[in-house]
Amino acid sequence: MVNRARRVRVVVAGCGALLCAAAAAAAAADIPLAACDASSHQTILHASGERFEARAVWLDRRLAKWPGIDAAGVFKLYFSAIGSINARPGAVVTGADGALTLDAVTDAVPARFQYVAAGAVVAVRAADLPRLPALHRQQLILVREGADGKVLAATRVQSAGALDDLFAAAGTAQLGVSVGERRTAFTLWAPTAQRVAVCTYDSGSSRAAAIAPMRRDPRSGTWSAAAQADLSGKYYTYLVDVAVDGAGIVRNLVTDPYSVSLTTDSKRSYIADLDSPALKPRGWNRSAAPNAVKAQTDMVVYELHVRDFSINDATVSAPSRGKYGAFGEAGSNGMRHLAALARAGLTDVHLLPVYDIGSVPESGCRAESVAGKPDGMEQQALVMRKADADCFNWGYDPFHYNAPEGSYASDPHDGARRIVETREMVMNLHRIGLRVGMDVVYNHTFRSGQDEKSVLDRIVPGYYHRLNDVGVVERSTCCDNTATENRMMGKLMIDSAVLWTKHYRIDSFRFDLMGHQPRAVMEQLQRQVDRAAGRHVQLIGEGWNFGEVADGKRFVQASQLSLNGSGIGTFSDRARDAVRGGAASDAGDKLFKLQGYINGLVFDPNALADTRPSADLLRASDMVKVGLAGSVRSYPLVTHDGATRRLEDIDYNGQSAGYASEPAEAVNYIENHDNQTLYDINVFKLPLATSSADRARVQMLGAAINAFSQGVAYFHAGVDTLRSKSLDRNSFNSGDWFNRVDWSYQDNYFGTGAPPAGDNGADYAWILPLLANPALKPAPADIAFARDVFRDLLAIRASSSLFRLRSAADIERRLRFHNTGPGQVPTVIAAHLDGKGYPGAAFQDICYFINVDKVAHTITVDAEKAKRYRLHPAHRADPRAKSATYDSAAGVFTIPARTAVVFVQ
Repeated sequence: MVNRARRVRVVVAGCGALLCAAAAAAAAADIPLAACDASSHQTILHASGERFEARAVWLDRRLAKWPGIDAAGVFKLYFSAIGSINARPGAVVTGADGALTLDAVTDAVPARFQYVAAGAVVAVRAADLPRLPALHRQQLILVREGADGKVLAATRVQSAGALDDLFAAAGTAQLGVSVGERRTAFTLWAPTAQRVAVCTYDSGSSRAAAIAPMRRDPRSGTWSAAAQADLSGKYYTYLVDVAVDGAGIVRNLVTDPYSVSLTTDSKRSYIADLDSPALKPRGWNRSAAPNAVKAQTDMVVYELHVRDFSINDATVSAPSRGKYGAFGEAGSNGMRHLAALARAGLTDVHLLPVYDIGSVPESGCRAESVAGKPDGMEQQALVMRKADADCFNWGYDPFHYNAPEGSYASDPHDGARRIVETREMVMNLHRIGLRVGMDVVYNHTFRSGQDEKSVLDRIVPGYYHRLNDVGVVERSTCCDNTATENRMMGKLMIDSAVLWTKHYRIDSFRFDLMGHQPRAVMEQLQRQVDRAAGRHVQLIGEGWNFGEVADGKRFVQASQLSLNGSGIGTFSDRARDAVRGGAASDAGDKLFKLQGYINGLVFDPNALADTRPSADLLRASDMVKVGLAGSVRSYPLVTHDGATRRLEDIDYNGQSAGYASEPAEAVNYIENHDNQTLYDINVFKLPLATSSADRARVQMLGAAINAFSQGVAYFHAGVDTLRSKSLDRNSFNSGDWFNRVDWSYQDNYFGTGAPPAGDNGADYAWILPLLANPALKPAPADIAFARDVFRDLLAIRASSSLFRLRSAADIERRLRFHNTGPGQVPTVIAAHLDGKGYPGAAFQDICYFINVDKVAHTITVDAEKAKRYRLHPAHRADPRAKSATYDSAAGVFTIPARTAVVFVQ
């Protein structure tokens, strides 16, 4: 057809421009151009009010299983092109266009669907199989009938198994938009759609300029169309006619799941060639990532939120605060802070999600100015009134995985700006010596179903999300769980990671709730991103084992206990829980009672702490050593009872404490965006009389344990400035107020009001008196101390490859713990690293000590007698560390209170 505004011919892909133009126009004649500008995201074409649960599951193109149903009776698969089937028990089916009779069989169930409960397995007859691809574009209802033809039971059938089998060819399709010289091609996977058209627009707000029908490939289920022009800089949407349970046949006006950019609030997809020079900032082609990471264990990560980084920084120009552009202001306090960390030894910044977020308005949002008493209620009340309309969210609400978030761009209306500015941000971080990692959330979407902010389900209903036994989307991740075990959701995840790797030079990825992904898909992703980058791309993630996929119920998970040997890293909660005390979900008086290794367990109980046996402190010491040894399965540790056990044989809450085959598979951390910051958790757990100076020291003890641990070292932004969120346990939507960072080092924002009531209100009786206590707020000198000691710790880790050993065998050979067994001083960790002959060791021997006690301790180590140890030269900021001593003749080390010390020779 002809674009009336620009006279650009738009034709069906695969047809000659002249031969198919007339056919294309005829095919689209009943879809008016006005449909592209509909005020609603959905139009009902043929209404149907009856809803059906989806209790049956397609196992492949031929077989379906119906749990809870025996094989007796007649099974029929009814279909309707307009979605008008009625199938009420005790009545005959009405409204169908026809039916296939299915046979009950005893075929084996594929391994993929072993989780499906017992029930009848039915098969499509061989003669009917060729009809299935077309029938999946209609409403399908499986019915069990009696001899009289009346309905005994009826259900939808979960479609993923059939679609993956029927349209396997889509696995190699290039989806989205491709732009070439005088040609723009659109490809969408929509195997169940009855009709698809593409609308194009000259801008993000103009009326549609053209509409073109798309042609369906029956082999892959993809739809395609092409314009004989370069439409770069224009926008597009799809019109998808598809059967939707309970609605009938609907026409969805929807964006592209493969959008590379969008207009404001993701209303339209942006047409772009990401290789275009117009989308590359100056110097992009010549820029490169720092080469500081030779192996995954070299990674020292700082987890940072784009908006948090600069929204509170007065040294950033006002238009750039909270934006990608703030990373380009090298003289700002924030960039100077990051540059100093890079010089000290930080290797990576990991950005909380920067893909398109569904929960943040991209224009017109503004932060409110709030104030009040340290324990006041007015701050959180005002923040929460604006929470869903302000500019802040952590961003774990994926809308479009492949497009940068617009609220961080200087102009969200311009689809090009967010692309260019994201690249500029990456380039500016690379310039100061930091690699860039990206937090990705492929385990769920912001919305599913027919919601306006649902993309995937509005194109292929019921396919992309993991469903329960009645066809409802699982929400164990807090949101609408995706099903990356399904071929095209797994492909979307892999294609997305490849895009960010190739076109934005993302150096590594942190996968949110990675245990909800199959290990096999993650390993495939690893191969693909490595190929795209031409080097190894580090993958780390949350390997928690829970929900509907727990314990391998649906597939072998990418979880802690299932990833060993893969090289993919997972966060280790072993040392984390021992260091902090308690568990992430603790509330009420448990926040006080369950102290940790650094904040008083047994040796410095607070007023509410339970009386704990000394064995608890010894066990915590063991678990800290597990973390220091990289949580590797094979490492032999002398435990508190004097026995030598491999870490895999040490119990951690019913699991093996050692779970990694190699240290690269362990990510050590003491704090991240989730739960209370370390400073805040220590407010609960340290005795109230603990001085502010000692609170800073305790914070750095946690940092030291992390810095000295084998594996990946992962830190939360602000851990080095005593960052507080005013005791907020879950600041995902708590606005700028509770998420601020002060790069001028004057305030840590403890005592800036009661945190939002939603996740904290039940604990207000405990929280409010603490917030009102001025003694718990650090002075600038305390913040400066933590800042400087943290940099020393980074420098120490960077100084020697012994803190970053490459293999489990290296750790077994070179790491030895002293002061172990039943006679140990339990508040002191003492370790030796053997550097003889090890590349990059820098020192022949290293001894490090971490004394968490309130008093100094002397540790005698016979094996370290007659050596020539000296303090590590990176000890600059802590006078106590510089006062530590070593008596060579006696092998005695004196370690000051609450101090981490490293000796080298």
